Parts: sequence; structure tokens; C-alpha cells
Amino acid sequence: MVRKILIIGAGGIGSYLIPLLDKTGLYDITVSDPDTVEEKNLTYQNFSVGHLGLNKAVVMKDTFYTSVKTSSEYPILTEKQLVGYDLVICCVDNLDARRLLYRSSIAWLDLRSQGRNAAYISFKADPKMYDTMLAGPDGSFSCQGNSWDGSTKGIHWLHVAIAGMGAEWTQRWFNDEPVNGFAVVNV
Repeated sequence: MVRKILIIGAGGIGSYLIPLLDKTGLYDITVSDPDTVEEKNLTYQNFSVGHLGLNKAVVMKDTFYTSVKTSSEYPILTEKQLVGYDLVICCVDNLDARRLLYRSSIAWLDLRSQGRNAAYISFKADPKMYDTMLAGPDGSFSCQGNSWDGSTKGIHWLHVAIAGMGAEWTQRWFNDEPVNGFAVVNV
């Protein structure tokens, strides 16, 4: 049985999560991301020079066409856009998108990374945690964190680790196996 997944964000985390889920052949994936591939993305996101200037969601659809059936260059702004999926996975660095998920009645998984820290939290976590996980300033934040100087020497890789943990969580959850509501990784 093919499961429908919406992945919000195809940057630092999403660009590594999508190929992992694609390898299984078990998912019908929709990717939503309004951003285009920029030169600064090439050092830590799963894109190449040939992708520069292209929409990230479209690149994922064109590259992983066996699983990624739909791409959207529009942001997810309403709960109505989340309906019809078996699981929605948030890979964006945006609190508004996270707030939308956390307040919805759908099954969701939030993957996040910033510098030397990464975490996942899901709809199975204690809702008392939500306020803590949604605290902070509005805006977008790089998964590289504030300490990254833009060089390849200082790249953090926890976004790749959390993508792998997200793929594992997704596989186990769809197999009706026990999964944790959240996990935190600090290096």
C-alpha cells in the first residue's frame, strides 16, 4: 500500500530526507518549497551546480520522480493544504509552518536542525511540549546555525542525521511499530 506524504521544505533536511524515502518505493510524495537553489546551498544541501536558480521542490520531483509525484512552488499556509496525506513532514525553518502543524488534527513529524543541535517532534509527543518547541523569534533560520562562517570547514551535518532519523521514524510508524514522540541530538 502506497502512503501519501507531504514534505514541507526541500532544503537542508528535506533534500536528504526525500532520497531516503524514495529508495523504499513505498511513498507517494508531494514536496512543497517556494525557494530556489542558491550557490550558498551547494555546500550543505543535496543539490549540484546544475540546479542553481531552479525551484527546490521541482528539482526533487525531477530527480526522484519514482516517488515524488507532485511539487509545489507555493508555501503551505492553511490546514486545508494538509488534508489528504497520511503524514505531513515539516523540514522548514519557519515557526508559522510549525504552528500550523502543531495545532492541526493530522499526523505530522517536525524535523529541525540548527548548528550542533537537531531534534524531531511528532504528533505523538505530549502537547505540553508544544509551547517550548514553538518558542522563539519568527523568521527563517539556517540549519547551519549562527556560528557557521559559510566555509566548507565549518559545515554542520546534523541536518543529515535528523533526515535519517526522520526516515527511520516514518518507516517504523507506517509499519505500526512503536516510535518516540520526540528525540534531541546534541554534538
